[in-house]
Amino acid sequence: MKKALITAAGILFWLIVWQIAAVAVNSRILLVSPVDVIVRLSELVVTADFWGSVLFSAARIMLGFFLGLATGTLLAVLSGKFRVVRVIFSPLISVMKSIPVASFTILALFWISSENLSVLVTFLICTPIVCSNMQAGIDSLDPKLEEMSKVFKIPAWRRFSGVYLSQLMPHFRSASALAIGLSWKSGAAAEVIGIPDGSIGEKLFMSKIYLETADLFAWTAAIILLSLLCEKLFLLLVGILQKKIERM
Repeated sequence: MKKALITAAGILFWLIVWQIAAVAVNSRILLVSPVDVIVRLSELVVTADFWGSVLFSAARIMLGFFLGLATGTLLAVLSGKFRVVRVIFSPLISVMKSIPVASFTILALFWISSENLSVLVTFLICTPIVCSNMQAGIDSLDPKLEEMSKVFKIPAWRRFSGVYLSQLMPHFRSASALAIGLSWKSGAAAEVIGIPDGSIGEKLFMSKIYLETADLFAWTAAIILLSLLCEKLFLLLVGILQKKIERM
């Protein structure tokens, strides 16, 4: 409860700073107030066009996230088991970490349609994040626990849930939380560049073209809320699944 109050106080503080800045600037083109954003977002939420754009972008961004999550986890497991896999894929992972989203997005437009651009971009963003975090978790596994489980002849499934899962899950959760946030950031950026019809990126681009700053902030707020919602729901499902596995 105390933590929630502290978080709420921090949010309120920055909203007040934002409101003061909007009043000082006194230009709805340069900066709108948080009240204007809330009002505009409430107007957008009740429209079918809003939900159509949300579903369009969310489906592709989360698809890219899940593909990156699966690929990154698989690469981490294989790298932990086979040194040759780590040697081969380590340079590729490093390149994927450092490559600018904008430059790759423009290049990717030569290969795929703008509709599926966000899937590829989020996949390439998520894969190295998940792989690096899971590799760190695998490298930090306590070998003594594994040896002890073998000495006491603990069944393979119990060994997986009790030894490996318990140590790797914190790394998986942190990687997932980071990857989801970056997925929405990079996915929205890719859509702004590719401008696929019916996407959130298209709405952001049109807001900028027509100087509709309230719309720009409202759609940005929607992206932040969707990112947080996806993160909380996914981590909740992961927690439930982990408990069920541990009880088996």
